[in-house]
Amino acid sequence: MDRFMREVGGSAGRSAHSRALETGRIVYAAREALAELLNIPDPLRIAFTKNATEALNIAIWGLLKPGDHVVTSSMEHNSVMRPLEAARAAGVSYSVVQCGSDGSLDPAALEAEIRPETALVVLTHASNVTGTIMPVADVAGIARRRDIPILVDAAQTAGRLEIDIEAQGIDILAFTGHKELFGPQGTGGIFLREGLTSKPLMYGGTGSHSTSLEQPREMPDALESGTLNAVGIAGLAAGVRFVSGEGVDAIREHEVELLTRMLEGLERMPGITVYGPRDARDRLGIAPLTFDRLSPVDAARMLDERYGIACRAGRHCAPAAHRTIGTIDTGSLRVSLSYLNTTGEVDYLLECLSEIAC
Repeated sequence: MDRFMREVGGSAGRSAHSRALETGRIVYAAREALAELLNIPDPLRIAFTKNATEALNIAIWGLLKPGDHVVTSSMEHNSVMRPLEAARAAGVSYSVVQCGSDGSLDPAALEAEIRPETALVVLTHASNVTGTIMPVADVAGIARRRDIPILVDAAQTAGRLEIDIEAQGIDILAFTGHKELFGPQGTGGIFLREGLTSKPLMYGGTGSHSTSLEQPREMPDALESGTLNAVGIAGLAAGVRFVSGEGVDAIREHEVELLTRMLEGLERMPGITVYGPRDARDRLGIAPLTFDRLSPVDAARMLDERYGIACRAGRHCAPAAHRTIGTIDTGSLRVSLSYLNTTGEVDYLLECLSEIAC
């Protein structure tokens, strides 16, 4: 990103001078890196957005029409639930499949909610509250048999769980750059499989077909109006290359090791309740906690001020998930692990949690 700002600084697709051309190469290289990581056959089926929320909105508003029905789960983030609720005014209906108290989803329960007018299935790949990993491939198979596209929210999983667009049958993928892809904030994207088109969320200049007043229809131009965040995309490409170099399997194994250590320590700790699956392989490195003697907000403040540990307290922009696991009234303290964390840091966290919980 520093090199881009100092030495490049062009705008992709906006001119033929060397800096603009170099920017175009950087942006396309980012598409290629993502396509390789996610097994996307055509890099041009990826359009860049500022985050996963924008990508989800593009799909929800761009694919649905009045009379359509959507099936989703009770563990979704507000970036899914709020657009769906807003779409009611446009004549779209939706059904929410109730998940288990650990956040798990029964594919058969989802299949039972499909109607003749169902036009989209929307499912998080893993909950941002409990880390519960959803059976995306099974649900995609159900949707494919009914000729219904599936939109997968990979905000939590891209870069830390294996995602194979082809093998898992994913039609639309929304992702963000600033989490386990190690990119900067303000980056993300959407993938649409060949044959699917989405109306743009925004119309404007794309650098192509400039004499036409109509928005280009081909990907990615159809969904990329305005100047791209090229410096952010340069940073995202570097993050994706880091993930590919380390290997998603190695990243996942390290996460499971840390998470197992943390969960085992928390289970022995009085005064703390942990939510989500008990097996580390059924969840990401995310654990929501409540305390017998502390509010989650007070616990987060104490961890920050006394020990220099940053956690998020509250309802995590996912009230539906908190209703599902039974923490809507109190919220929870969410502890999140990264590939860059160490076993020593997990042990330190457990020591600090023990001190504040007593």
